[in-house]
Amino acid sequence: MTAETQADAATTAAIEAAVKALSGRTIAVLTGAGVSTDSGIPDYRGKGAPVRTPMTVTHFLSSEDARRRYWVGSHLGWRTFAAAMPNDGHRALAKLEDDGVAAGIITQNVDGLHLRAGSRRVVELHGTMRRVFCLQCGQVFDRRDLAERVEAENPWLTVDEDVLLGPDGDVRPESIEGFRVPACSVCGGVLKPDVVFFGEYIPPAKFREAEQLLAQSDALVVAGSSLVVNSGIRLVERARRRRLPVVIVNRGATKVDARATVKIDAGASEVLTTLAEMLRPSAR
Repeated sequence: MTAETQADAATTAAIEAAVKALSGRTIAVLTGAGVSTDSGIPDYRGKGAPVRTPMTVTHFLSSEDARRRYWVGSHLGWRTFAAAMPNDGHRALAKLEDDGVAAGIITQNVDGLHLRAGSRRVVELHGTMRRVFCLQCGQVFDRRDLAERVEAENPWLTVDEDVLLGPDGDVRPESIEGFRVPACSVCGGVLKPDVVFFGEYIPPAKFREAEQLLAQSDALVVAGSSLVVNSGIRLVERARRRRLPVVIVNRGATKVDARATVKIDAGASEVLTTLAEMLRPSAR
């Protein structure tokens, strides 16, 4: 038996064990960047992930140059990021919700692809790149409108469709000289994307929303996350304290593999598609 055949057999056995653990239960799903890699958005820590020096909230708030660098890179990646399409994994999760199997999705992603795939109950733990807001007056702006403003005020800034995109839709700019940082059109205040930067806490109300979704479920599936971020680990621990089955679908190790009911070491899209097929009510 070849190594590939052994891997396929192990994955098949793990999927069968997951179906047995999840069958007849209402599932909460926690997703990470690995769910969106098949849509062309890179992972944070997976094989081939780009080296990153993520923007911290302290740096963003304290430095005009940091904000200029952020907005140049974010704008250069925005068109490609926004054009990403849902993949089979996103669609499988929407199907599980349609079938009444999944109560909803808690996601660490900011790409909005779960909503575009048709999922209705989506808790975006880390926010969304679709919106920008003013730190001074609170005015909210659609990111698409802001992108048009940026291009109008910086006509020299060319967008390369083959940019090396980061997981949050940013790229590393070659130059930031001369870039006009977008300001709030209402009060002139500092604009910030509606996402949780490194060093920020998830808004308590948002985490309570995630907890409520988990409380209405009796199983947890984690897909495409290495569970390095504390918010994901907290949700897994809440599920374990209630003795709920926890199924992890992720290429490579996660921080809680030893505590999972089932670990499936495989790609999210193919596994979620199979689970959606095997867990649909008519298949039970």
